[in-house]
Amino acid sequence: MGMSSFQRPSPDDGSASSGPAASTPSTRRKGSVVLRRGQATGAQADSILLDDHGSGAFTHTDPWRVLRIQSEFVEGFGALAELGPAISVFGSARTARESRYYAMGEEVGRLLVQAGFAVITGGGPGTMEAANKGACEEGGISVGLGIELPFEAGMNEWVDLGVNFRYFFARKTMFVKYASGFVVLPGGYGTLDELFEAMTLVQTQKVTSFPIVLVGVDYWGPLLDWLRATLVAEGTIAEKDLSLVQLVDTAEEAVRIMTTSAGSPGDA
Repeated sequence: MGMSSFQRPSPDDGSASSGPAASTPSTRRKGSVVLRRGQATGAQADSILLDDHGSGAFTHTDPWRVLRIQSEFVEGFGALAELGPAISVFGSARTARESRYYAMGEEVGRLLVQAGFAVITGGGPGTMEAANKGACEEGGISVGLGIELPFEAGMNEWVDLGVNFRYFFARKTMFVKYASGFVVLPGGYGTLDELFEAMTLVQTQKVTSFPIVLVGVDYWGPLLDWLRATLVAEGTIAEKDLSLVQLVDTAEEAVRIMTTSAGSPGDA
């Protein structure tokens, strides 16, 4: 005979049992959490959800933020999963369109597409816009990974595939996960943040075979000199750590390194 749907439950399923506080459930499950004795009392999650018709304050709690963070990863993975070979291009949002670095960004975007890569930027103005423009005008895939900031107006017009993020760390994961290398044009704090995070990931072997190219000898040379004269001299990094980046002065050199180190998609 099959088990009756009214069969008495065993003590392990959260029903009352002998032991401490026998008048109340001695064991209760709350999702993946097991609660016993005094911890087993309290309202059920379902009742809290269904009975609360008032404040929207729960949308500002950490558990709710976890769901938002999860949704950003899901959206990013879904949007970029079939992107194909790509290179992330970083640089300042403040670069003027008349700047030689803007022109260099356009050239980087154009040459990367010619080499068979999609181009990923932060989606903003300045150098990011330049690289997206070069990629778009060359007929390639132009990607922007935007971030919610108080002083930026959103995606530039040259982005064909754009994803907006609330959280820097989710966005930066996408820059690394879906790129085969980084081209770094002159920029400020944000560019430095992305540069040193990439260097740390390569140094700690979190990512492998990941070329990082700095474009602009006059701009980046003093930074590398400081790293050598101060950090290497003090022993806080090793001399070999400086080889994690390569310094060039033209878009052609940068893209040549990408196609050599990251592998040319056209050769696949």
